[in-house]
Amino acid sequence: MGKEINLLDLYPRSKRPIDDRAKLITEQHRAIARQFGKEFFDGDRLYGYGGYNYHPRFWQDTVKRFRDYYNLPDSASILDVGCGKGFMLYDFKQLMPNITIAGIDISEYAIANAKEEVKPYLQVGNAKELPYPDKSFDLVISINTVHNLLLEDCKQALREIQRVTRQHAFIIVDAWHNDEEKQRMLNWNLTALTYMHVNDWVKLFAEFDYQGDYYWFIAE
Repeated sequence: MGKEINLLDLYPRSKRPIDDRAKLITEQHRAIARQFGKEFFDGDRLYGYGGYNYHPRFWQDTVKRFRDYYNLPDSASILDVGCGKGFMLYDFKQLMPNITIAGIDISEYAIANAKEEVKPYLQVGNAKELPYPDKSFDLVISINTVHNLLLEDCKQALREIQRVTRQHAFIIVDAWHNDEEKQRMLNWNLTALTYMHVNDWVKLFAEFDYQGDYYWFIAE
């Protein structure tokens, strides 16, 4: 198995209004958010991002972090599972013009409204059934995506990520270390269907022989 490492430590952080949102969100908000349509990406903040737009400050430093940590060559191939509008892949391509990129996302809206420069490399699809041959990519990244599946499908997504990578993988999933973090997660979560204590995630990775690296989204 890989190791726990925060490769998003350069990603800009902001204080989340967890308590305020907890008072307002309902199961209807969650149901709409889980459609991953316009409301989730570009609708009211109670449904998701509240406007999902490209800004270089979000991913430029992080893609350099990935490149340097995994020592990616200019000829590397990278898959983003849960790519949204393709912003991270765009910044990868800006940093490393000769790499091969691919992205997949469950959201037809996100792919239709993806950044034009990378849209040809993106497609609609499900993490539990990746439409790529075995060992297709040098690095597979999946950030805040796998946990949006039910547990059995989540397990299958881990198998699929392991199957299509020939070398490296990195995922981030919703998790907690203690009861306080758990409560904040319950208050904040809109879309995740599988979220658990960090130790339980590690057991799951071992059970399904996930060999990649991992880190946690902790609501704070």
